[in-house]
Order: sequence, then C-alpha cells, then structure tokens
Amino acid sequence: MGASNNIIAVDGPAASGKGTLARRLARHFGFAYLDSGRLYRAVALRCLKNGTGSDDEKACAAEAAAITEVDLDDPALRDEATGRLASRVAALPLVRRALVDYQRRFATHPPDGKGGAVIDGRDIGTVICPEAAVKLFITATVEERASRRYKELLGQGATAIYPAVLRDLRDRDARDTNRAVAPLARAEDALQIDTTSMDADAAFAAALRYAEKRLAPGTK
Repeated sequence: MGASNNIIAVDGPAASGKGTLARRLARHFGFAYLDSGRLYRAVALRCLKNGTGSDDEKACAAEAAAITEVDLDDPALRDEATGRLASRVAALPLVRRALVDYQRRFATHPPDGKGGAVIDGRDIGTVICPEAAVKLFITATVEERASRRYKELLGQGATAIYPAVLRDLRDRDARDTNRAVAPLARAEDALQIDTTSMDADAAFAAALRYAEKRLAPGTK
C-alpha cells in the first residue's frame, strides 16, 4: 500500500543535524528511512573504484543506474574523499535523474510494509517529494556545522584541521545551492529549524509537534 500522505521530507546543508533528526522521526513513527546522501556517496564510491571522473557525466549516470543495496552498505561511503566527490557528482543532472525514481518509489511504497517514509537530503521537499505531508528545512551557521564535523572526524580518529573543514563545508554549500539542477533550497511550505543553539532533543520536539499536525489521522 502506498504511503503518499505519510512522507516526511527533511532537507538542509551538511552537518546541520538533519540526518540525526530524520532517523529519530522514522523510529518514532515506525516509518522507513532513507538517507539520500548515501545514494550520491554510493555513486561517488563506484566512480572512485572504477576510475570514473566527475567530468564524464554519462559514465557517472551509468554508475548511478547500477547501484544496489550492497553499495549502500559499504563502510567507505563515510570516507572524506567519497564525500567530496559525492558533492560534485550530485550536481550532474543525469546522475540526479537516474536516482529520482528510486527515491520516489521509496517514499510512496516504503519497504517492509512501513506506513510512511522519512527521506533526508537537499531537494526532497522541493523536487523529489513536493507533495510530502511534512517538510522540514534544518539549518545552522556554517561555523557551527564545521565545529560539529571537526569533532566528528576527531572522534573517528581522523586527522582534521578546523579551517580546512570549514572551507570544505563552504565549498559544498556553494556547490549545493548554486547547481543548475535541484539546488539546495527551502521549500516554501517547509518549517525551518535552526539548530545552531539547539540540542538534538529540542530539534526533535519542534519537528515532532509540526509533523503530528500534518500526518494522516491515526499515525503514531
């Protein structure tokens, strides 16, 4: 059974907290969860492994069309090199087109018989699921996001330099907001939550209040 009236779209820039929030909403409502960023990271990783350059759009799109569930579970998806390339391949129209149907099917026909879907990304509420019952746009200052990413990298044992992390996030923001196809943008009817000075519990409470008013009657 489709769940087109029980879609929660969570958009925002990198390290804004949207992934943490989206996963928590999915657990609360018992919905299926999809991190759309993993799709683009999977494309980037396939490109890295196969020597496909981001300047070859058709080849990158072919990598996108070949993605399987196995690709989405590769630990190398979290590597910094994968993330940097993912931001570039995500700007390619043919790559985005190749992944649109996958995301829309997930949203309207969630796996495992789930009663709804939560998808986070950059263009979920504007392009992938403009009909979503709940649209959230999660943001924070780039300095705060860089601080979070810096601490995360240190926690993973990686060598990180804060200015470099900040520069990388600013570059990603520029690519995401200025790309010609499906740029990062807040949907007009999305609730914006600025997490700069909010902890995860406060952000979840704000999102939950908003979502409960808009999901189908009887949703947990």
